[in-house]
Amino acid sequence: MHNERTRVAVELSQAAVSFGRGSKAIAALQETTLRINEGEFVALVGPSGCGKSTILKLAGGLLQPSRGAVIVGGKEVSAKALRIGMAFQNPTMLPWLTIERNVMLPLKIVRPFRADYRLKKNSEYRDRVHALLRDVGLERFANSYPWQLSGGMLQRANLCRALVHEPRLLLLDEPFGALDQFTREELWGTMQSLWLKHKQTVLLVTHDLKEAGFLATRICVMSARPGRIVDDRGVDFPRPRTIEKTFEADFVALNQRLRELITRSRTDTVIEEA
Repeated sequence: MHNERTRVAVELSQAAVSFGRGSKAIAALQETTLRINEGEFVALVGPSGCGKSTILKLAGGLLQPSRGAVIVGGKEVSAKALRIGMAFQNPTMLPWLTIERNVMLPLKIVRPFRADYRLKKNSEYRDRVHALLRDVGLERFANSYPWQLSGGMLQRANLCRALVHEPRLLLLDEPFGALDQFTREELWGTMQSLWLKHKQTVLLVTHDLKEAGFLATRICVMSARPGRIVDDRGVDFPRPRTIEKTFEADFVALNQRLRELITRSRTDTVIEEA
């Protein structure tokens, strides 16, 4: 049920994606319907190649559906309906710019900020960047260069860059996947704090079921390719969530249920292909 005050941020309506034509067409995503309300933190989990990143690209306007529709902020994605922030597994910082200037890049590119960039880059925009860096414990590294920071620190800066232009929708494609376990878990706490403070709508693609349970308000489980959503449920653990919580029985039970759903969907696909 959606009350009158609930606003839909992202809606896929029977959206499907195929690559190629005719007999050579490959279905990447079956007809999928998904509704994400403003302020939700939705995680997509499922086996490799199931279409998780395809859904992310549809929401970001990086890909158009072969069939169906994708509505973001009340408009078709091609209409650039709202500001979007993105963070991927590789932070892709420009090595010749300081961390401060790397984080500031969206303000140089994205409307309406770019119109005032020259005027505000050393005042208001600099203050905005430093406030975010302070939130993630990086303010004293503002004048450092990317090659001087660890992988975890670069990913913190990457999150700041994704948030600096105040996006209403944040798209995360396995942003912590390349990090070691302890750094990854530390960054879950950072991401949770940023979301609790800013309350953007977030769509996260991850292979890490523990990460999904820690961060998300909802988890959508996808079947093997051609993917479809086979389970969509809320996660109601209280916040702020801690790493200790991930060892408790109800959290472990959630992980096990997700694992069983994914294993079953892979098995079903193999049987169908046979």
